Amino acid sequence: MYEEIYAQAKQACNELCDVAKLKEGSIVVIGCSSSEVAGGTIGHNSSLETAQAVFKGIYEVLCERKIYLAAQCCEHLNRAIIVEREAVPNAEIVNVVPQPKAGGSFATTAYKTFKDPVALEEIKADAGLDIGGTLIGMHLKRVAVPVRLGIDHIGQAILLAARTRPKFIGGCRAVYDDSF
Repeated sequence: MYEEIYAQAKQACNELCDVAKLKEGSIVVIGCSSSEVAGGTIGHNSSLETAQAVFKGIYEVLCERKIYLAAQCCEHLNRAIIVEREAVPNAEIVNVVPQPKAGGSFATTAYKTFKDPVALEEIKADAGLDIGGTLIGMHLKRVAVPVRLGIDHIGQAILLAARTRPKFIGGCRAVYDDSF
C-alpha cells in the first residue's frame, strides 16, 4: 500500500512541476491529510507511515529539482507552514513544533526530515498540492490557477493541484507574457 501511495505522490509532484514550469528556488506548498489518504476522515486517523510515504515521493522530486517544500500544518496549528530556513531567509519565524495530532503527520515528517526546519504563519508559494481537502489556498500567491493532473487521488484522498501566475495589471489582457 505504501509503495503505491509513494508512487502516486511522486507522479503528482512531477506533473505539477512540469505543468507549472517551476524553476529552481520555487516553493511548493503541500497540505496532506494522512487520514484521508488512508481512507479515513480528515483529522481523525493521523498516520505517520502514510504521511512518510507521501512525503518521500514528493520530497525526492522537489530535492532533485532544487525546489523547496512548504508543509502545511493542520488547523490545530492554524495551518502554519514548516519549511527549510534557507527558503525564507527574511521571514518571521514562529515557535511551534508539529506533532501527529497537533500539526499533522505530514508536517511532523517534514519537520523531522528537513535539515534546518522553521515554522511560519504564512507563505506565498508558487504552486501546491492539496491532498485530502486541507485548503492550501491561503498559502499560494495571489492568482492561483487550477492544474489538472493525470491522477486525481493519492490513496483514498482527493487530489487538487494549483499553480500561480502574476496578476494582469492594466492594459489589454491579449498582450501578456505567459513564459512563467
